[in-house]
Amino acid sequence: MTMEVSAFLIAGVIVALLAVFTVVRAVRIVPQARARNVERLGRYHRTLKPGLNLVIPYIDRVYPVIDLREQVVSFKPQPVITEDNLVVEIDTVLYFQVTDPRAAFYEIANFLQAVEQLTVTTLRNVVGSMDLEKTLTSRDTINSQLRGVLDEATGKWGLRVNRVEIKAIDPPQSIKDAMQKQMRAERDKRAAILGAEGQRQSQILTAEGDKQAAVLRAEGNRTAEILKAEGQSRAIDEVFQAVHRNDPDPKLLAYQYLQVLPQLAQGSGSTFWVIPSEVTSALQGVSRAFTEALPQSPATRESRSDDGAAQAANDTAQAAEAAAEALADAARADRVTSEAMRATPVTEDR
Repeated sequence: MTMEVSAFLIAGVIVALLAVFTVVRAVRIVPQARARNVERLGRYHRTLKPGLNLVIPYIDRVYPVIDLREQVVSFKPQPVITEDNLVVEIDTVLYFQVTDPRAAFYEIANFLQAVEQLTVTTLRNVVGSMDLEKTLTSRDTINSQLRGVLDEATGKWGLRVNRVEIKAIDPPQSIKDAMQKQMRAERDKRAAILGAEGQRQSQILTAEGDKQAAVLRAEGNRTAEILKAEGQSRAIDEVFQAVHRNDPDPKLLAYQYLQVLPQLAQGSGSTFWVIPSEVTSALQGVSRAFTEALPQSPATRESRSDDGAAQAANDTAQAAEAAAEALADAARADRVTSEAMRATPVTEDR
């Protein structure tokens, strides 16, 4: 009796354990952004969604979890031949996402390996149609072409390629050396251009300063000359007024004329004008007539008579005629002197 009870107890425990195990296998919890494929009797049945799911134990087979989040895969650098027969190594990064767990599980055995190989093949096709310079400067173009080809090819696998990025393009060492030399030459060129531009600006500023200084000096000289001329004009006017206020004597004028002649002889000019005596006489007559025509002092006006005025008018006419003849003689003498100076190679200063 005791043995029968023990056998029933053991059988009950086994049945309970089997029931618990069956219940555990019937309940499947799928995390968020994950999915699991279920086969029933060896055939695809359904895909488990995130949350609590029930399956039939021993009949339904649940496969491992498939990640539905965006995944990042970095491939090792791949050697690629450009259009100008240069071998470059290109390192790429792929961003993709599983959109159909059933197709990703049943349409391709290993979608990660398939994506890597497809990326390498597409990259070689795209870069093979470009030269090295275009490859180095057209990363965005390469990325867009890779993304378009990969997204179209992986669509039937239940994948969506969101982005393809080229991390690095490594040209041969000889190309690197040439590029470094070119960059150094470009830097030297820019430095030379900047130096020349700075020197040009400096010269322009210096020239502008010299120009302004010259203008200021010219204005100062002009102002000084104007003031000097005004001073000389006032001095001459004062002398003229003083002379005529004091009723000058012809003898005094002759004396002043003789004092000025040595100063004329000391001039630095190479031409010395000889004034004929007729011109001197004529000028004296004109001066006498001019002096008599100017306002005179009261004592002089009282001593002058009408006969003196008539005599002065007669003298003025004779002086004017003599001056005209003297000027004609001076003009003829000037022409003779000019012809003699042109005939003589060197003219000595007196």
